[in-house]
Amino acid sequence: MAEEAPSPVFPAALPAERLRARCDTGHFTFASTAELEDHPGDLGQERAMEALRFGLAIGHGDYHVFVLGEAGCGKHATTFRMLRERAANKPVPPDLCYVHNFDEPLHPRLLTLPAGRGALFRADMQAFIRELKPAIEAALGSAPHSERIEALQDAHKAREDAALREMGEQCANDRLALLQTTEGFVFMPAREGAPRPEALDAEAFAALPEAEREKIEAAIDAWSGRLAALLDEFPGWRAALREALVKAAREALTPALAHLLREPRARYADLPGVLAFFAAVEKDVLDTAVSGIARDEEEEDNDGEENTRFPRYQVKLLVDHATASGAPVIFENNPGYGNLIGRIEHVMQQGVQVSHFNLIRSGALHRANGGYLVVDAARLFTQPYAWEGLKRTLRSGEIRIEPPAEAQGWSGALTLEPQPVPCALKVVMIGEREIYYTLMESDPEFAELFKIAADFDDDLPRTPENEHEYARLLAMLARAAGLLPLERAAVGRMVEEGARIAEDAGRLTLHTRKLSDLMREADQHARQRDATTCHIDRAAIEAALAARARRVGRYPAQVRESMLDGTTLIATQGARAGQINGLVVVELAGELFGYPARISATVRLGDGDVVDIERESDLGGAIHSKGVMILSAFLAARYARHQPLSLSASLVFEQSYAQVEGDSASLAELCALLSALTRLPIEQRLAVTGSVNQFGEVQVIGGVNEKIEGFFDLCAARGLDGSHGAVIPAASVRHLMLREDVVDAARAGLFHIYPVSTVDEAMTVLTGVPAGEADARGLMPKDSINDKVARALASMTFAHHAYADGGGSGARRRDNRYQGPGIRDQI
Repeated sequence: MAEEAPSPVFPAALPAERLRARCDTGHFTFASTAELEDHPGDLGQERAMEALRFGLAIGHGDYHVFVLGEAGCGKHATTFRMLRERAANKPVPPDLCYVHNFDEPLHPRLLTLPAGRGALFRADMQAFIRELKPAIEAALGSAPHSERIEALQDAHKAREDAALREMGEQCANDRLALLQTTEGFVFMPAREGAPRPEALDAEAFAALPEAEREKIEAAIDAWSGRLAALLDEFPGWRAALREALVKAAREALTPALAHLLREPRARYADLPGVLAFFAAVEKDVLDTAVSGIARDEEEEDNDGEENTRFPRYQVKLLVDHATASGAPVIFENNPGYGNLIGRIEHVMQQGVQVSHFNLIRSGALHRANGGYLVVDAARLFTQPYAWEGLKRTLRSGEIRIEPPAEAQGWSGALTLEPQPVPCALKVVMIGEREIYYTLMESDPEFAELFKIAADFDDDLPRTPENEHEYARLLAMLARAAGLLPLERAAVGRMVEEGARIAEDAGRLTLHTRKLSDLMREADQHARQRDATTCHIDRAAIEAALAARARRVGRYPAQVRESMLDGTTLIATQGARAGQINGLVVVELAGELFGYPARISATVRLGDGDVVDIERESDLGGAIHSKGVMILSAFLAARYARHQPLSLSASLVFEQSYAQVEGDSASLAELCALLSALTRLPIEQRLAVTGSVNQFGEVQVIGGVNEKIEGFFDLCAARGLDGSHGAVIPAASVRHLMLREDVVDAARAGLFHIYPVSTVDEAMTVLTGVPAGEADARGLMPKDSINDKVARALASMTFAHHAYADGGGSGARRRDNRYQGPGIRDQI
């Protein structure tokens, strides 16, 4: 005989005390956070801090650091604090300057000077430029130099005049006169016997005998040749004059330049590069003293800056550490290519783009050289060429300023190529874990350069000791934001909220951004309530949370309203087979909202297929589809090990028009499927969440608090009568941090939370029928859920075979005589 089904044993509802882990403020030894010292800010981040210290200490060039963790967990603040501490004990790096390269003007020279001396060097050269023109004018305008120049010019003129005069005297013997016309020197026939050479007019020359005319013409040809030879010597004489004038100018300027550069040379005697630049400047001034001044003045007009009369002699101070103490810590908020590597600007001159070394602009790598550069990974990888430029710099060990086109070899335009800057710095990249792991998999060069990962935890264990340290962390955050101190009770409420944000009653979130935002809002509420208040109390924290819930409550209110007015069909009373209230959660603008969703199941004779309508309609995600496959495997493994599974079933989220993802509804789907198979009605006053594995064990899910609260709000709006509740995984009990109104309703017996570990326990709660456990002989209690499932599947298998054999109507007549596998001893 089959065993009788025992009375159902329901899993006990959780007591109200287990629905919210309250903070015991009795172990706090302070009245407010004003009495507490600031926490350093690295609470719970021992592993990350160890990695960060090691990465910053190791001196090899390819050991840069990637700081990873969720947004808002204090990565930036903690990293900057450690960087500044280390940087304070490191030497200040040298100043970087660019100067004109007189040998190769397109390749400006780099000069490195001890910190603070770059600005002095620039000022000295500006003073030199201001004094240079007056000094040149004074030297070249002095009486001795002017007299020397006049003497040279007079001597040159006298030499030319004497040569021409001598030729004129000599040609007179041949009855010729040397005359100077507007077109140059010419020879003309002269009157015979005149005291001075007097040219014959045309009539007089024509009246001469023919023989004499021929003789004069022959003499003119001969003397013209001699005149041409003499005139050919004049350019050489003038060149000699110019050389003499230049020599005179150099000899006049050399003492003046030596005087101008005497003090700078003494000041920078310990810097060979600067002394070499002074020598190049001196040589250039002397070389251009006569012919280059006009050109320098033209450059001044086009450059448009002060003190640019001699722009070649200026100093471009690229990086100035005059006011620095310790190594630099630079955070580049906009890590574009030019902002990282530096850039060369251009100006328009006569419709053409031109540039010079004074238009070189430094990048973050220059400013951080000798120290630390911090960049945000997400921002870096949105900038074209920025990551490639950074990698190229770190690999080569030098900062080469070049536009992206030139770096890629795309451009043939002529531009400056400044001397590269040797690069010795530590790069700290901060980003989320997904970016880090993606780079590690897809970019081998990233793994070669960023060998240290400092992984920041999202939460820490909730112990009395950690709660006290948490209070110090809150004190530090409040002081940093200029907020009122928190009272002890307010700290307790923040601890509880920290556990809720962590979605675990036994842990505390380390998302300091969320904590700071909540305290800022609570501070505002406290000041609005009482302008004279000196503390933030628990009521201010509650008010801030309530106000935030109202601000973001439009969407959940609309969803709940659609259920209350019947637009969305959700039952909270009665019972129905194949229908269940699942619990879902959505995230909008960083906030989680939970609400119930109707899940329905239908079964029919078939070939063992469980159709996921969400997947078939492309509304189901991969994880959700996996959950449906798992429950299908459970069904077949438990109830059809020795026979084919001869059913087809369909599962669907009713009135769902958006993507469904996750496996947290697989428990509800399985329960709906078992209900449809056995025709056992499911209580609609309950809602279910949880995932299942192939053995029917219920697994933990996320968003349990929001899911329960979403169903509670609907039930409360319709009226709680003590029968409503939620079924959750037993493994999720540790995550419960429910709202106070839910806890109060549970304490009053109006709402219940049922933890379950298996599908059998869930079905017992939902149907009121015992699931049934096999005895020592493997027999299930009669009329238990498992017994009904086995009978239903056996009947379907028999009917399937009968239809396959062509005897469909006989299947019903012979059903009671069929002994299906697993229940043959009970029929």
